[in-house]
Amino acid sequence: MEMKQQLEWNEAQKTLINVDLVAAAKEQLKFLATVDRNRWLYEGRGLDKAIHRYYSCWLPLLAKHSESPYFDGPLVVPLDCEWIWHCHRLNPVRYKTDCENLYGRILDNHDVVSSVNAKSKKDTEELWKHLYANEPYDLDSARALSEDVHAKAEKYSDYDLVSAVSRQSPFFYQVSRPHINNNLYLEGAVARYKGFLHLIRRNKERSIKSFTVPTYDIDLIWHTHQLHPASYCKDLVDIMGKVLEHDDTDSDRTKGKKLDTGFFRTTRQWEETYGLRYWRAGAMYRGSSPSPLGNSYYPSNPVSKSADIFHEHQKIMQYPEMEAVEVMLELVDIRNLPEGREGSFFVSFSKTQPDRIFNAKRKLTILSITGEKQVASFQCEPNGHLLFDLMSCSSSGLPIPKPVKSVGSVKVSLEDLVCPTSKLTMEKWLEVVPSSKMEALKPICLRVAISVTTPTAAPYVFHFVRPRAFSKNSCLFPLPGRIQHAKNWTRIIDDAGDEVISLQMRDSKKSKGETDSTLHKEVVGVSKFGEVHSLAELVGKEWLLLGAQWSLQLQTSSCDDGQLFELAGQRNVKFFPGQRLDYEHKYCTKQRSEDDFMTAVEFSAQDPYGKAVALADLKFGVINVKEEWFLLPGSITAFVLCDTLKKEGYSSLVGSAKHSKEKLSTQETDVCHEEDNRANLESETEKGVKLDLEATKGSIVAPANEAISGGCNNLMKRGACGSCGAVFGNKLKSGGCGCGSMLESGGCSGSGCGGCGGGGCGSMLESGGCGGSGCGGCGSMLESGGCGGGGCGSMLESGGCGSMLKSGGCGGGGCGCGNRLESGGCGGCGGNSLKSSGCGGGGCGNGLACMTTVEVNA
Repeated sequence: MEMKQQLEWNEAQKTLINVDLVAAAKEQLKFLATVDRNRWLYEGRGLDKAIHRYYSCWLPLLAKHSESPYFDGPLVVPLDCEWIWHCHRLNPVRYKTDCENLYGRILDNHDVVSSVNAKSKKDTEELWKHLYANEPYDLDSARALSEDVHAKAEKYSDYDLVSAVSRQSPFFYQVSRPHINNNLYLEGAVARYKGFLHLIRRNKERSIKSFTVPTYDIDLIWHTHQLHPASYCKDLVDIMGKVLEHDDTDSDRTKGKKLDTGFFRTTRQWEETYGLRYWRAGAMYRGSSPSPLGNSYYPSNPVSKSADIFHEHQKIMQYPEMEAVEVMLELVDIRNLPEGREGSFFVSFSKTQPDRIFNAKRKLTILSITGEKQVASFQCEPNGHLLFDLMSCSSSGLPIPKPVKSVGSVKVSLEDLVCPTSKLTMEKWLEVVPSSKMEALKPICLRVAISVTTPTAAPYVFHFVRPRAFSKNSCLFPLPGRIQHAKNWTRIIDDAGDEVISLQMRDSKKSKGETDSTLHKEVVGVSKFGEVHSLAELVGKEWLLLGAQWSLQLQTSSCDDGQLFELAGQRNVKFFPGQRLDYEHKYCTKQRSEDDFMTAVEFSAQDPYGKAVALADLKFGVINVKEEWFLLPGSITAFVLCDTLKKEGYSSLVGSAKHSKEKLSTQETDVCHEEDNRANLESETEKGVKLDLEATKGSIVAPANEAISGGCNNLMKRGACGSCGAVFGNKLKSGGCGCGSMLESGGCSGSGCGGCGGGGCGSMLESGGCGGSGCGGCGSMLESGGCGGGGCGSMLESGGCGSMLKSGGCGGGGCGCGNRLESGGCGGCGGNSLKSSGCGGGGCGNGLACMTTVEVNA
């Protein structure tokens, strides 16, 4: 940060705000979570009833009590009225006007407590009953949804509160992640909010009209400030001479529209004014809210078991807890490059010691060299070091691969980044340690900008692995190359290949007096310590898990909500086909069949509309579990489901797995083959390149310069391909991938992005490297440059790749990976990344990095 920029930031931090914004933001998050559990307040009769009560009951009561208190102590606002009041206050200018017109003054929240935080609401309830004998204090959903609102409020505004509620309802999803509730993260958000207000003040002083757009951490604090209307009005008049409006009416994120251009200009002004990056890890747009599963659910009668038994069973599948942080990274500038050096420079980044979440090597360009903003976004464990290798790609006029060599490296400690003193961010010049003796007057320095979230619990990802020889009744298809186990045993391993538990489906012994026709099956498990446990038993048409602690039942008739199974016990879990809730795709065209997946959703009083706790990938035998308590019951359930699905006729849910099994059995090698992967990895490493075998676990945001860049939309604002991955090139030069307009980007329409198929990166360990379907013809892997058709094939053996040494492109709708060293592109356009960065058809770009975008808030 230059001295002038540092002074400007210091000046912004002097902004006085008469509210404890950190504490108040945490209260707001708690309140929004409660409202989200009562979604009948979002629309329809429930909303109409709440608005009526707000105008006819709450505002008059608040006005009288604030002028002449009825009793000592705080007034407690009913939940439904508080929600409408919340949305009204988030238009501070209109709220001020309405209050002054109706009551002659601003009605503040002083001495008012939310029903969510109230220790006692007895006094308020008695007062309410006295004033409104025919109107209950607490409005429940049954009453709200059964009654029509006929009477008009005595005093009302023509402000459209229905629309205001509709605009605010999706906000909670954007700020509901665990790290946002952390004090350290919120303190950084308050500092950024002050910087945000200071920018607007500077624009006002210079008579510059600008639509300033916040990121979600800033917007959360801005909302918090507005919820204290008297303080907000006073503070903003002191800061900039007027009450600042909060325009939430524009939600169109289309490229070139008001929101898009406003964010681009805000980013540019912020970075020019403060010398700091405007993006922040964990504060960007997450995509639209997940699609609802239907009406609210209530848990079935749980089986009562003691906590001791629960924890005893949990120990069978012990696995260490793992934390993760979200990281955003940009390489801003470089200085003191030796004179006479020709060619291009970029940075390859990785972790010095790869962890279980992030074990790839990625490529990132330098803003000052390319003129295009690229921001990497990925998750990793909050330990070890990030390693940055400065790479030089020298010019060559010959049609052969350009030599790439390391100039030097620098590393950054993740432990230092997540400690409180760092404030979760770092932007500074770092000295590059040269890889060889270089004659230079000054050391080469790289300006690195990094932002991290506070650590949160990471999901557990396990693979179900069968030996090559398998029976017809096996429930999960085999992955070749694993250590051979006993017949019919399925090993559950983690991403590192370490075994967690082994499971076997077997026929159990008949009880005395039963006939041979009586069907008995059981699941037996062997822990990693060699202990044998009976984990589940089929009794009739019901599976009893862990000594009847859980009961798995098949929904034999089609349910309105589409659920397939119910797992009842300590908690209530239902299984739905496809990827639901947090697992739902936000950006990419869904190329893989939804029948390949099943989502486990827990319903409880805390989450009446459901919380996704696990995703089972039936095609590739992978389960992603979010919470430790579901590890063992979730794994057992996933193990038995395919067998049950076959017998009950749900062929569509196992068809893709069967197809994959037949395909794998005919191949001599496969990308899932651990030993083959290791051999290929070693051979590539000898050439100076490490294969990106975990392309879906990190991503690179390619937020391009609005004037020249292309791909699938702009910057971090419109992430058409999101976390699934795609390369976004310069729209004047090559053209982007997948989702961009063919007229603007020159790229390819249609096909998806990494991990979703149709030309994405996918997991090379699981899907053959590019996701998607088919395996269109391949050009010569040594020279031709392309593959036709649609699909990718195995990157290690056949389809999908263009010339791995030359062209880097793929023809048609394919999605090969392009040249691993050079190409940023693949698919129809392909091309060398140092020239075009594009990808057609929907490819995945350079094998060292997959690009994606992140959206931000309006």
